[in-house]
Amino acid sequence: MSLYRDSGVVLRTHKLGEADRIITLLTRERGLVRAAAKGIRKTTSKFGGRLEPFMYVDLQLAEGRTLDVITQVETIAPFARDLGGDYAAYTAGTAMLETAERMVSEDGEPAVQQLQLLVGALRALSEQRQTPSLLLDSYQLRALAIAGYAPTFDACARCGAEGPHRDFHAASGGMLCSTCRMPGSAAPSPPTVALLAALLSGDWENAALADDRSRREAGSIVAAYLSWHLERGLRSLSHVDR
Repeated sequence: MSLYRDSGVVLRTHKLGEADRIITLLTRERGLVRAAAKGIRKTTSKFGGRLEPFMYVDLQLAEGRTLDVITQVETIAPFARDLGGDYAAYTAGTAMLETAERMVSEDGEPAVQQLQLLVGALRALSEQRQTPSLLLDSYQLRALAIAGYAPTFDACARCGAEGPHRDFHAASGGMLCSTCRMPGSAAPSPPTVALLAALLSGDWENAALADDRSRREAGSIVAAYLSWHLERGLRSLSHVDR
């Protein structure tokens, strides 16, 4: 049986048989991995709470025919401990985990940048660096950018004309000028567009100055853009505290 090591964040778990669980992880070297944790639901399990959602872990796995099997686990960062008691942070974090699972494919390819981004976002949530909903929106925009779907908030997404522009169209990739405007475009306020650009670039000094209306509107824009590229919305977004 071939063994290998990897590090990753636990995204989701579900029951397998009477005592096992299938653990879904975003890993550094193999992208999205689904592996079996044998006997984890027994009180005598050697894994304890180290394979719960949000946990950042180092693992040893054995390659299997259908599912790899987790044989060793060491905790790198226990984000689950810090997020469990904060509803706003927990729901934002849950949406991050669902985004990560939907964004990365099970093709065995490394996902170094996506993992680093997720770990950084969960650490920022656990340390309460910014409002949870802003951290979520920034994480989702940057995850899309890593995947090759970075939206444009300054120049026109179709013709490249310099902005500022008034209309946002998800299918076109961002803001559109008056000439390129498409039916069904949204018209976010200028402060909202500025906030979106700040969240994408990680400009927290300016993002923190946004008012509540701009934050809510930006959240709706990010959700629409993400849904377009994922081809359906995230279930967890309905629980996010905005």
